[in-house]
Amino acid sequence: MYGIILAGGSGSRLWPLSRELYPKQLLNLNSDKSLLQSTFERLKMCMPSDNIVSITNTKHSSNVRMQLSEIYETPVILSEPTAKNTAPAIVLATKFIMQKSNSDPVIIVVPSDHLIKDNDKFLSTVKKGEKLAEQGYIVTFGIKPDYPETGYGYINTSEKTGDGLKVKKFVEKPDLETAEKYLREGNYFWNSGIFMFKASTLIDETIKHAPDIAKISEEFDFSKSNEIPFINFDKMPGISIDYAIMEKSDKIALVKLESDWNDLGSWKSIYDVSHKDENGNVFIGHVLDKNSKNSFVYASSKLVATIGLEDTVIVETEDAILACKKDQTQNVKHIYDTLKKQNDNTHLIHKTVYRPWGFYTVIAQGQGFLTKIIHVNTGQKLSVQSHNYRSEHWVVLTGKAKVILEGQELILSPGHSVDIPVKAIHSLQNPFEEGLEIIEVQKGDPLIEEDIIRYEDMYGRV
Repeated sequence: MYGIILAGGSGSRLWPLSRELYPKQLLNLNSDKSLLQSTFERLKMCMPSDNIVSITNTKHSSNVRMQLSEIYETPVILSEPTAKNTAPAIVLATKFIMQKSNSDPVIIVVPSDHLIKDNDKFLSTVKKGEKLAEQGYIVTFGIKPDYPETGYGYINTSEKTGDGLKVKKFVEKPDLETAEKYLREGNYFWNSGIFMFKASTLIDETIKHAPDIAKISEEFDFSKSNEIPFINFDKMPGISIDYAIMEKSDKIALVKLESDWNDLGSWKSIYDVSHKDENGNVFIGHVLDKNSKNSFVYASSKLVATIGLEDTVIVETEDAILACKKDQTQNVKHIYDTLKKQNDNTHLIHKTVYRPWGFYTVIAQGQGFLTKIIHVNTGQKLSVQSHNYRSEHWVVLTGKAKVILEGQELILSPGHSVDIPVKAIHSLQNPFEEGLEIIEVQKGDPLIEEDIIRYEDMYGRV
């Protein structure tokens, strides 16, 4: 068996903790591992680690690689140069697996941002699905609804087939009255977004129902490289696997997911799966409360004091605060979308940004200047790079810095500093045992991350 992890979502309903460049699959929401890492660990129960392919987009690829490298030395990662939804991603990842394995295996496709705690029951469900996939079905895994949820898509089923049920149709997220009707009828399941198929079955159904995707996918040859060229991929339509294939195919079967499942699609869903105090509250971080009930408060960087809240959600980050009623958390996406339309970077990045070499935190910003604290992990180094529009001034706070500036090597201790002129080729490195922290002051215009010209990079970003 092979696995495909879909790791390119934006997690907009979990703003302000989830951002476009650091979405929810990269967050540690319920354990010491991120949702992405937990997904990888779960698939390892079903197949060798070498057989797991993660597909993400270019803007997330370095963070995806960094997180997966913490639990497996050589993760296989495909990077989409632009977002085209799930159908092109799944078809290309399937073609990649067929070419690399020179076989026609059963493949399971899983989102990277779901919470599943009972991995043993998940494994037993996968085994049932594998039998149906071998028989030529595209298998979807459904969750038996226990309340009329309006935030999920539903799947309508009919008679049994093996360990599963035949699928009559997929239906969109319903209104409350329709969801209550589905719950009463008993033959509807929530759509988990988890699929399984034999590789050749998916390709055949793509040719039949999404011929444009099938035709464009013929342009990709992974025999020499894992790269997905932009010029080819940009021709793909932006369409989900549900619309492109699942809703049209007559080879769909559903297997009931036996394990627990939560897509963590809102702050209310995180409240639902979290441990609560005697008043039904969930407090995470530095929270001081008096007389609140059934509320969720997340403090990431500051003290949050609350009094007399009821059924309320508050989420604090370094640069944004969300406050809403618990039954309104599905509407957080509208805030995210508004920020995006206004070109407000609060939808895009945090003050603290993680990189393969460590992280940086923006501590001050104004007209023509920007100040960061940069932390470089032991044994790591930033790319050899230059900037067309900004100069930089570095001051070492802790640890020792190895600086390469126009071919000259400098070793700086705490209190020492160096100036990096505009267009100077330079690199910051930490080959020492202690972590390195520096203050970086940038001057120039514009002060944007895109003003980086890389010449060498140990993380493959050149």
